[in-house]
Amino acid sequence: MIKKLEELFPVLKAQKSKRLVAAFANDAHTISAVSQAVDMGLIEATLVGDKEIITSVCKQENIDINKFHIVNQPDEIQAARWAVRIINEGHGDMLMKGLVSTDKYMRAILNKENGLMSPGAILSHVTVMENPVYHKLLVVGDVAIIPLPELKEKIAITNYLIHMAHALGIELPKVAILAATEQVMPKMVACVDAALISKMADRGQIKNALVEGPLALDVAIDTESAEIKKIKSPVAGDADCLVFPNIESGNVFYKANTKLAGGEQGAIVVGARVPAVLSSRGDSIRTKLYSIALAAISAK
Repeated sequence: MIKKLEELFPVLKAQKSKRLVAAFANDAHTISAVSQAVDMGLIEATLVGDKEIITSVCKQENIDINKFHIVNQPDEIQAARWAVRIINEGHGDMLMKGLVSTDKYMRAILNKENGLMSPGAILSHVTVMENPVYHKLLVVGDVAIIPLPELKEKIAITNYLIHMAHALGIELPKVAILAATEQVMPKMVACVDAALISKMADRGQIKNALVEGPLALDVAIDTESAEIKKIKSPVAGDADCLVFPNIESGNVFYKANTKLAGGEQGAIVVGARVPAVLSSRGDSIRTKLYSIALAAISAK
C-alpha cells in the first residue's frame, strides 16, 4: 500500500511505461514537468503543440527534445483536439493540459463526436493528499468540477475515489461520506444522501469498500473525536477517502491542505476514457509530477 506520494515513483518504474499526451505543450511549466517524469522513468511522452516554440523552450531549459515524440500543431484548439485524437487512436494512455485554456481543454474532452466521454459518464476530479498530521494518504473529491453533486453524481464520485484507492494498493478503502454532522438529519440533503450511499454499500450496490455516512470531518479523520461521540465504525477516525457534499467545502479543504498545513497533493480529472491532468500554472513541479504519477498509476 502506498502511504506517501513519493512512493508512487518506484511503483511506476517497476511497471510498463504508459504514454502521456500533452495538449498544446508550448510552455516551460508543462515541458519541464513532463521532462522530469520521462527522466524518472515514470512515462513516455508525446507533446502536441507548436514545434518551433517547443524546440525553443527545450533549448532555454536545457532539455533534450529527442526524449519526446513531437506533433506539430500550432493552433491551440486544434492541438487539444489532436491530443484527444491520438488517445482515441490508441497511442496514449493519459492526457495532460499544456498552455491551452481550461475551457478549450475540457471542450476537447467532452466533445460528443470526437471526445473522450462514454455515454452516461460523469466527469469528476480526484485529489490524493499527503497531510503532515494524518497517518496516511487521503483520497478526496470533488473539489474542482461538480459544484453541487446530486445523489447520482455523489455515487459516481464515491466509486472514483474507491478506484483510485485501489490503484494505490488499498484493498478495502474506508470511505467517509461527509456532512456537517454525523446525525441523520432529514432536512439536510448531505445527510440524507450520505445515509443512502452508505446503505447502498451495505447492500452491495457499491463494492470493494467500507462506506460510512453521514460523518462530520472530525469524526472521519480523528479517532478521539469518534470515541467521544461514540461513533462505532471501522471508517470513523481512519478514513482513506472523503466525499464532500459540495465544491465549496471540498475546495477549501483542498487549499487549506497546502496553504495552512504544508501538505502535498496530486490531482487528476476522471470519468473520461483515460485520466487527465488538469494542473494550474501556479502548481509546483512536484505537484505536477505527483499528478502525472497518479494519472499513470490509474490508467488502464
